[in-house]
Amino acid sequence: MKRSRKKKACCLLLASMLPASLLMSGCGSSGSDGKIEIELVHYKPEAVDVFEELEEKFNSTHDNIHLKIEAPNDAMTILKTRFVREDYPDIIGIGGDINYSYFIDSDILADVSDYEGLSGINQGYVDILEGLEFVPTEGTFGIPYVANAAGILYNRQMFQEHGWEIPTTWEELITLCDTIQAEGILPFYFGFKDTWTCLAPWNALAVDLAPSDICKQVNAGDAVFSEAYREVAQKMLQLLEYGEEGPFAYDYNAACTAFANGEAAMYTIGSYAVPQIKSVNPDMDIDSFVMPGSSRQDGNTLNSGVDLQFCVTQASPNKEAAYEVIDFLLEDENVQMYLDDQNAVPCKSGSFTLAPNLDGMKDFISSGNMTDYQDHYYPTEMAVDAQIQTLLIEKDVDAFLKKFDTDWKRYNRDIIRMVQEYEAGQ
Repeated sequence: MKRSRKKKACCLLLASMLPASLLMSGCGSSGSDGKIEIELVHYKPEAVDVFEELEEKFNSTHDNIHLKIEAPNDAMTILKTRFVREDYPDIIGIGGDINYSYFIDSDILADVSDYEGLSGINQGYVDILEGLEFVPTEGTFGIPYVANAAGILYNRQMFQEHGWEIPTTWEELITLCDTIQAEGILPFYFGFKDTWTCLAPWNALAVDLAPSDICKQVNAGDAVFSEAYREVAQKMLQLLEYGEEGPFAYDYNAACTAFANGEAAMYTIGSYAVPQIKSVNPDMDIDSFVMPGSSRQDGNTLNSGVDLQFCVTQASPNKEAAYEVIDFLLEDENVQMYLDDQNAVPCKSGSFTLAPNLDGMKDFISSGNMTDYQDHYYPTEMAVDAQIQTLLIEKDVDAFLKKFDTDWKRYNRDIIRMVQEYEAGQ
């Protein structure tokens, strides 16, 4: 049984205050020309150009609504500050991560289960968002728009020239790495100087090797990370043997550049890196495949999460107008416009043209065989990316796992208490 929603003091969860001069004024009312003003704030500054096109297109084709789209720097901090001040946009465009979980728990988001467009969304992504609820909560609070996919990018031309086969199990991956290395070519480029890049292979392995709901199991007291993540940690260290020398000296940009220049056959990163790689080598033929972390082919799943969803705030006085805006954004040609611009995966079902670098993942996407990023459940304060980097440097699996369990209890004590109280009441 899901819990019914009850109001909470969001100030406890949404700190990070900014100077008032940085705050934007809310919309969601009728303008002087009689049009309904709808404000959409999103966190994707890299997508400003395509959203400007969509905003102009909407406003030129709708007489009753004026749409204003904003993408402020440090959008999540801006949004949290506005929420504390009870200054709410009508629609927010955010990722499917722990911030979304906080917003649900703080009673900020409207229940959109009555939105008819949800029927056209890939159920796998709807389920991913539902899985982010700290405890099961009545209602649906986000409309998935686009996703990304993470696994292993590879140089398709290099693979074809050498006759290398795409691996489907962990053992096949290691054999492939040995083969590539024996031919005098570097299997992987990592670029682990930026700690966040350590999360890419971690997430891709974890979805194969750990339960998808392991964070909830730990919160409920039914599991520990020191058992669930041991194989993930060990295989992260094994992968390290096939990367560049001194991977902690090279950042994300350096790794993208090296891969683009053919210095490695593969790159453990998500589809979001392709535009950066293509900026160095526009003609590079890039494809991708799912990280084969399991020894069983059917034990592997695509690491994919909701990169952008639209949520209507509970305070918006114009829910129906907000739905009209989302209807527009979900029109096939507008979804395709976004996909083409951002190299994304559609959450809407339908016949969309995907970027060539997603060819190796299409079957997983169409079948719904996908699992959310584990780090979408991690609290920012825990700095798991830095912990993984430390693991890779010090190579002490036991120390890493012990700290993971200890820090999880420290940074999640309120959520753990909430989950265990919920479980006790069932």
